[in-house]
Amino acid sequence: MTTHYRTQGLVFKKEDRLDSDRVFSVFTKDFGRVEVVGKAIRKISSKLKGGIEIFSLSDIEFIQGKNKKTLTDATAREKFRAMYQSPVKMQVAYAISETLDRFIKGQQEDESVFTFIEDVFKKLERCSSPAMLYYYFFWNFMSVLGYGVEVVKCVSCQENLNPDQLYFSYKEGGILCKTCSPNDRQSKKISPDVVKILRLILKKDWKTLSKVKVEKSIQTSLRQTTKDYYRFSGSTILAASHSSL
Repeated sequence: MTTHYRTQGLVFKKEDRLDSDRVFSVFTKDFGRVEVVGKAIRKISSKLKGGIEIFSLSDIEFIQGKNKKTLTDATAREKFRAMYQSPVKMQVAYAISETLDRFIKGQQEDESVFTFIEDVFKKLERCSSPAMLYYYFFWNFMSVLGYGVEVVKCVSCQENLNPDQLYFSYKEGGILCKTCSPNDRQSKKISPDVVKILRLILKKDWKTLSKVKVEKSIQTSLRQTTKDYYRFSGSTILAASHSSL
């Protein structure tokens, strides 16, 4: 007897296969990340295509075969239509998608991750500062995964930080004071204004953060710090997964 599995999930990636199939990457409430195959879903006559789209929150049903999961039913709970009217919001949505694809490997239930992703897409749907939302997503997502950073005290000595002498350590995962920074030669000086933004982000104070006017130079520094930590964390997680094989 075939077992049907039902769950709720956020579709963050899709890939066309064969003539009319499509594979959806979905982060689900009950199973974590799953890949489900929509058989013939790209045909006009498909009954499934309206219920599952990229960046939709959907109730899905699938059956587990020997090598793949096949979609048998899908009903969209929320399609986040406002995103499709904004190129910037779509750019942020795809950046979130790439991050999820890079950092979430394999099927592992984590309801806290699901709840966070759902909340971020709901914020993206109605927010007026979408570019800043990606940073809100990324740094808090790292925290949920266990790769959060220390931005209140020196990550090494735990002393209060002097705002004029701050360094970001990718290896230690946070801000170093001037005294401790020589211990990590790869640490980089970081603007106190960027640290203030990171503190707001990690407090999950989106209401305040969304109203902050961030100067272009600070945005540039925040973007570079985020890119660097993205690369470092991605390499660390990949190395850890390989070591456990």
